[in-house]
Amino acid sequence: MISTRQLRILLLLLACSLSLIACGTPQETAVSPSPTEATESPSTASPTASDVNYQTDLLVVTTVAPITNIVSNIAGDRVRVVGIIPEGTDSHTFEPRPSDGELLAEANLVFVNGLSLEQPTMELAESVKPQDTKVYELGSNTVTQDQWVFDNSFPQAEGKPNPHLWVSTESAEAYARLAAEQLSQLDPEGADYYAANLEAYLAKLEELDQVTREVVNSIPPENRKLLTYHDSWPYWARQYGFEVIGAIQPSDFNEPSAQEISQLIDQIRASGVPAIFGSEVFPSKVSEQIAREANVKLANTSDDDLPGEGSAVAVENSDPQHTYIGMMADNLRILAENLGGDPSLVDQLDTSNVVGSNAQ
Repeated sequence: MISTRQLRILLLLLACSLSLIACGTPQETAVSPSPTEATESPSTASPTASDVNYQTDLLVVTTVAPITNIVSNIAGDRVRVVGIIPEGTDSHTFEPRPSDGELLAEANLVFVNGLSLEQPTMELAESVKPQDTKVYELGSNTVTQDQWVFDNSFPQAEGKPNPHLWVSTESAEAYARLAAEQLSQLDPEGADYYAANLEAYLAKLEELDQVTREVVNSIPPENRKLLTYHDSWPYWARQYGFEVIGAIQPSDFNEPSAQEISQLIDQIRASGVPAIFGSEVFPSKVSEQIAREANVKLANTSDDDLPGEGSAVAVENSDPQHTYIGMMADNLRILAENLGGDPSLVDQLDTSNVVGSNAQ
């Protein structure tokens, strides 16, 4: 027999699916394995949730991998953290699965980015979560409305700001502080533990910020411009003095029209920028065409797909590159290599977690 809660989850997921079909774009919704499924070969397998002796029975659910990694560095082995949006998935079109509904129905705390990024997941969470479980929007509690960025792929007329705050180091620091605050409210006995992890993690983010500034300073000022496929860099650019001159992907997440492609090519030529940047999550032949016709280099960056292998959950991963800081280190190397900077400056950066088997 299906329980009342399970039936409600299934009905909500069906409603989310119909909504995405009715309101979505021709782009297909990504279908990816459950985050609890193994994705590594036996020779490189990291610890799993079953291998970790968690200190409490509390469950925290998160969404995209960078948020999962930031939160789990604070949570450590005191609470179990599960990220429900698989890496390599388009978080803008992600549709929660029945297994996600079951997790949300058991969660003691849910962290989302907010700013309209994970709307189907948030709606499902609000419908199935226990009454006293909080759905906490990290992004919406980091910036005020007057700090929102409306730009190329996120026009103000549509009312949804650019949600990619976490790419900015100062926002990642805010996310970590907010996570520690919310975890301490959920689990007051663990407050000192969360505070110690926060202090260690903020020190790593401070190092990331310092290295980022060194890399930026090594790039000629005339090259400090970004044209990307996916419009995920405006908060980082605002923090580090870059200019975002455009984005290839339109607001409907389809490919640009022939006229828009022509305008982008003219824009690149006029800017004198030596490279444009694609996306590992959004592979696009259009990016290759634009780079070729504008006679510039094309390199891929990432905003939510961590390098290396393993889980984004810190205590369930042994790969020191598979972290939020590891993702940003890779991005810095790519920017430096293609914009005339010094990528070797990134080598000094420690990308490991502060908890788990790769902690340093």
